[in-house]
Amino acid sequence: MNNTKLIDFLGQKHTLSQEQYRELLTTATAEDDTYLHKAARAACEKVYGKRIFYRGLIEISNICKNDCYYCGIRRSNTACERYRLSQQQILSCCEEGYKLGFRTFVLQGGEDGFFTDNLLCEIISKIKRSYSDCAVTLSLGERSKESYRQLKEAGADRYLLRHETIDPTHYGQLHPRQMKHENRLACLQALRECGYQVGCGFMVGSPGQDVGMLVKELMFIEKFRPEMCGIGPFIPHKDTPFGQQKAGSVTLTLRLLSCIRLICPDILLPATTALASLSEDGRIKGIEAGANVVMPNLSPSDVREKYTLYNNKAYAGHESAQQVQQLQQLMQSAGFLLSCERGDIERKM
Repeated sequence: MNNTKLIDFLGQKHTLSQEQYRELLTTATAEDDTYLHKAARAACEKVYGKRIFYRGLIEISNICKNDCYYCGIRRSNTACERYRLSQQQILSCCEEGYKLGFRTFVLQGGEDGFFTDNLLCEIISKIKRSYSDCAVTLSLGERSKESYRQLKEAGADRYLLRHETIDPTHYGQLHPRQMKHENRLACLQALRECGYQVGCGFMVGSPGQDVGMLVKELMFIEKFRPEMCGIGPFIPHKDTPFGQQKAGSVTLTLRLLSCIRLICPDILLPATTALASLSEDGRIKGIEAGANVVMPNLSPSDVREKYTLYNNKAYAGHESAQQVQQLQQLMQSAGFLLSCERGDIERKM
């Protein structure tokens, strides 16, 4: 089966064999990629039309107890200038975001023990009371199932927990021994059982990754069927053990984005900041490949440079929430409609 037929089959059946995924990922030509991206875009528009949902990203803390080898805010990075937003700062970000038209707020941060269940529940409850028409997405790492349950009851709607790699051996190459692959996957299952719209995700081109691992990622997406999936190219940070590694491929990332869209046509798929950081038009390329979410930064401007998961991160211009009108114009010029709608997914699992 040639690649065009593989793409058509994936669009119709939402599945391929491991061998077929491998063939598509390794042999696709530029013409194949164009065909794949168009198929993914069409699948997205069949569900969502031309709408691209925008979310307000609030990076609440760059303090983290973990020591992941790829991450710039890892515990061992003494060169990282740490910060933590106060409750009032977080609520002020939401207030500004609401005025700018945002109807989803994404609270993201390192695994910072300061943000206890009680404190987070208080923050979430206040956001939901003030902005009852808004969704709250959390991306705060591994917590207990009881913690996830409490945060859900406080009003959180979605939770994004990138698993980073589905291969346990590879996970061990990216993380210190005390971090367990099985725990990360158990957290994803706990989130689903608690009733969240669940997001997972992985890096493309991380050290030690091979095409077989990427095939496994697509097989996992088929099986788990997340409501959201955040993928982006690996970008090194100079103050980590992987500081001298090369960045992941934008082309391969776009290919995988399109495959994920064809696997799950209704998935919420961000055009990530990492894509925009490696390619000036990475955000539009991601959308043309099937992405339908953008997350401009609502964090206070004086801390945006400090949330450095990787070097040369884009955080100004189209990445800034204050430039939403500029982003709207960019989307319109590319034929898309920037939408403030929540864009919820309701599935019968």
